[in-house]
Amino acid sequence: MSQPKMAETSNYRTFVLWLLTLAYIFSFIDRQIMGALSPSIKADLGFEDWQLGLLKGFGFALLYTTVGIPIAWLADRYSRTKIISISVFFWSLFTALTGMANSFTSMLIARTGVGIGEAGGSPPSHSIISDLYPKEKRASALGVYSLGIPIGIAFSYILAGILVETLGWRGTLVALGVAGVILALIISLVVREPKRGQMEGDNFILEPVSISESIKTLAKIPSWWAMCMGIAWVSFGGYAVANWGVDYIVRFLPEYAPGVGNGKFRWLMLMLGLVHLVGYGAGTYYGAVITEKLAKKNISAYGWLPGAVLIVGVPALIGAFWVQNIYLHLVLITIYLVSAGVYLGPSFAAAQTLAPINMRAMSTALFFLILNLIALGGGPTYIGLASSALTEQYGEVHALRLSLTSLIVPYILSIIAFFWAAKTLPKDWAEAEARNEKMVSNNKSTST
Repeated sequence: MSQPKMAETSNYRTFVLWLLTLAYIFSFIDRQIMGALSPSIKADLGFEDWQLGLLKGFGFALLYTTVGIPIAWLADRYSRTKIISISVFFWSLFTALTGMANSFTSMLIARTGVGIGEAGGSPPSHSIISDLYPKEKRASALGVYSLGIPIGIAFSYILAGILVETLGWRGTLVALGVAGVILALIISLVVREPKRGQMEGDNFILEPVSISESIKTLAKIPSWWAMCMGIAWVSFGGYAVANWGVDYIVRFLPEYAPGVGNGKFRWLMLMLGLVHLVGYGAGTYYGAVITEKLAKKNISAYGWLPGAVLIVGVPALIGAFWVQNIYLHLVLITIYLVSAGVYLGPSFAAAQTLAPINMRAMSTALFFLILNLIALGGGPTYIGLASSALTEQYGEVHALRLSLTSLIVPYILSIIAFFWAAKTLPKDWAEAEARNEKMVSNNKSTST
């Protein structure tokens, strides 16, 4: 297969970036839609909070996290485009099957299948983007890709508000699955595989490395671990809130519960979608852009900026679950979402730049392994278990409120990790650049 030349890719690489972002959007719609559909599923199938927590968190994340490593190993060796298109097809199929499940066990199996498919999305996508954009533009490019998170979450709410009334929660999941299968076909037909390391110089040839060697190398980079812990613990809270926020509002304000003809539910879903799209989206994009500008003077900005904005955003989040007014709740959630989006571009850029060139897909996969075991597997599941444990004593509403309030602990861990990264980044970043330049130089000598 012929490789696209960089001279031809000014428009092409933008097209590929947005198409990969669209796939990421679909992955988050399919992932987060369970949070928006949760009240409907609970009413229909009678699941308890701990069961919903497993479906939203650990059940999805169990194989999603572990399968990502072998898929990243494949992505460092074989066609990343094919891996992405197959993955989109696979997770979309299981999203549709989730809508057909009639029991907790069958739904848990289907959600596990969605997780397996989504494991093949981000590592090869990050690797492709890194081969289309130079390191000085990589944070903003990955910031665009990371917009898949706020856009995906936003549309999971908006689509739930629009489709549940007409298609039901089952029909909504089936429709999303069909749309994803179509997207998988488009990706397989139009995205070409870029040459690995082409942004590092002409005639650059990569020698793949083993999983164990990748782990050993990355484990020796303090900043890589610090950024990983920062993103893991902030995402712990983020996934918990995204998956349980609707449940809290519906329990606290029953007039917003889903139902045929209930305009308040549609309004709530639209508002939650918009605050995620605008708040989280702005934080994600401008966080990456501002970080790149600040990093030109001091590379530590990749660490301290995400930590600093969380100091403002986390109190707003906690306060949102104690106010009595839905409008004030949405305002405080928006403030939090702006701060929570800032870490995405810098963290993913660090994962790519700090890693050796031939370990980039593996670096992202290991990032996601740790991140999702802690965050995606732990956050929603923890809230479900904690809420179930406290319900008898405090009632459903206050039990869920107390559980969400306790998220302040993982957020504090995240802030500490990001400031730790700020201390270690200058040294690690310089060593990474020197290591990659040496790899490029040795590669050129060998090729000539």
